Formats: sequence, structure tokens, C-alpha cells
Amino acid sequence: MNRYDQKTWGLAACFAALAGYVDALGFLYLGGFFVSFMSGNSTRLAVGLSTHVSDAATAAGLIGSFVIGVMLGSLCGRVIQHSRHSALIYLIAVMLSVAALLAMFGSNWAAAAVLAMAMGAENALFERDGEVQIGLTYMTGTLVKFGQRLLSALMGGERFGWLPYLLLWIGLVTGAILGALIYRLVGHSAIWVAAGAALLLASWLHHRPAPLADPARKTGK
Repeated sequence: MNRYDQKTWGLAACFAALAGYVDALGFLYLGGFFVSFMSGNSTRLAVGLSTHVSDAATAAGLIGSFVIGVMLGSLCGRVIQHSRHSALIYLIAVMLSVAALLAMFGSNWAAAAVLAMAMGAENALFERDGEVQIGLTYMTGTLVKFGQRLLSALMGGERFGWLPYLLLWIGLVTGAILGALIYRLVGHSAIWVAAGAALLLASWLHHRPAPLADPARKTGK
């Protein structure tokens, strides 16, 4: 995972911030459910099965939508070989725009489902050989890696091996703070901000002189 270069890690932190932003919107918009944090929704599903079945159904729907998004993102990466990163982010921007439109017309749960799909698709951005190399919407594993690399650094190992993982976590938390603040100001219209940010990132990647660094190419694998 650390084989990615610094610029790629910085970009990954930007996408983690986008995920945090959208998840904060979803959490506030849905009253305690998530659109990118599926561990939380899995717990809501389990608790809902023994308390409120409607909550379980909501959590299950969001989990299913997220999985569909993962599949769509992976399919996009496999079908579009050239500029696959920018193509995938354009897809995410379209999904976020659709979610914003659905929210405008009062289709709250449909909007939430599309948001979850967009967040699922985002995890395919750093996929190689069918495996996610950098998780963007979930931080438990990232914090585990941070702790492991920090201990290694303290014991004489790689000095800054922990930094990329901390950067990802900071990105997600920063995005979530911004999402909560903007949601308080403009409500569900804050989804348009996420769509615009995704569109800008996609456009930048599309016109970038060099594609994202691929560790597989660097190591000859």
C-alpha cells in the first residue's frame, strides 16, 4: 500500500475528504444512518432486527446500494482502461448529481441509496487485480495500519511509514466537519457541493499530463 507516491497519497486524502463530507451529509440527512460507513449500518441492521424492523430495512437497503456501487465502480475500471480514474470520478459526480436532484424533489431514501452507490464506487479508484489498495470510505483498517506503522517507526523501522494513513484519516474527518457545517447552512443542497468537487477532481485528472502512479508498474508485477 505504501508503494504509491506522495502525490497519489495526497489525492487519496482528497477522496477520503469527499467520502467524509458525503457521509456526514447522509448521517444528518437520514437521522443516524450512513452512506459510506457500512460497519455502522451493519450494526444498525443487527440492532434493528431486534428492535425496529424498519431501521433494519433501511440499513439493509443502504448496504445493498453500497455493494452495487462497488460493483459498478469495479466494472467501470475494467471496461475503461484509458483514463479509468477520471472516468470513474465522472461517474461518481453523475451519481452525486442524481442524488441531489432526488433530494430536491423529496425522494429522500432514493437519494440516500444513490449516495451510497457513489461511495461504494469510490472505493474502486485505487483497485488493482480486483483488490482495493487504498480504502477511501472506511477508516478502521487505516487506523490499524497507522498504529502498526507508528510502532514500527518508534522501534527503528520506517520513519514516516505511518504518515499516509494519518493523512487519510485527517482527510475523512476534515471532510465530515465541512459536510456537517455546510449541511447546517443549506440543507440537502450541500450534495451539490460534493458533486461539484467530484467534477473538478475528474476534470483535473482527465487533463493531468501523467496518469496516477501504479505500484504494479513500479515493482514490475
